[in-house]
Amino acid sequence: MSSPAVSYLVFDIESVADGDLISKVRYPSEKFTAAKAIEFYTGELLELTNGRSEFIPYTYHVPVSVAVMKVGVDFKIIDIVTLDAPKYRPHVIAKHFWDGWKAYKMPTFVSFNGRTFDIPLMELAAFRYGISVPAWFNIQERTYDQKRNRYNLGSHLDLQEILTNYSATRFNGGLNLAANVLGRPGKMGIAGHMVQDLYNQGELERINDYCRCDVLDTYFVLLRTKVLTGNLTVEEEQALVADATEWLEMKSEEFPVYREYLEQCSQWDNPWLEAEA
Repeated sequence: MSSPAVSYLVFDIESVADGDLISKVRYPSEKFTAAKAIEFYTGELLELTNGRSEFIPYTYHVPVSVAVMKVGVDFKIIDIVTLDAPKYRPHVIAKHFWDGWKAYKMPTFVSFNGRTFDIPLMELAAFRYGISVPAWFNIQERTYDQKRNRYNLGSHLDLQEILTNYSATRFNGGLNLAANVLGRPGKMGIAGHMVQDLYNQGELERINDYCRCDVLDTYFVLLRTKVLTGNLTVEEEQALVADATEWLEMKSEEFPVYREYLEQCSQWDNPWLEAEA
């Protein structure tokens, strides 16, 4: 029996700052070590933002974890993988990301806020590591046919873009809020700002488990968004949630983080059931 066709690639990326690059570009005369350059730059950012943010721009980052969920045309989960496990080499991760997209016949990428971070990061990784992606950079095509066109939802469906009417508003709370609205756990003890320290401590598997859970949250937000846009009914969505729960239970022996994820889920409070009672 042939494998089901992949229609969507729901993905999430975790990255770390490249301290050597920061040292060369920002502090060439100081000759900082990689760790010192990161420390100094984060200190500058905190001062510039009055303590609000120490996040280093993605242009100085490399990917260290990419989790990808393969989803069929029926919106059912086919598989979840983390790229280049267990080595998690940035250049190999980047190549697998783009080669996988081509191998599955260019399905729709699905992200939450991926237009401003995840996709640009992976494009820059392709640039950095000399990876050719002409099918994605089809800049010779008409504007609305280009894969990178902001409004080409067939190539990349950024759920935050849909929920904010293409950044007309701010989505305060991010994916964590959207997931919690649906009874999903959202952040489970790890947040994005912790990834650099976990990476320095060699905790690559923890980072990848965290990335898998973000992909799960994104998937459930995708389902509800499809209800919003009329592609699914609430009843169909809830049936898919039940199917996904069964799939995660089946896979939890191999990936214990799925059991932890399910334990922190709650039942979505369906007001329509209460109205019918």
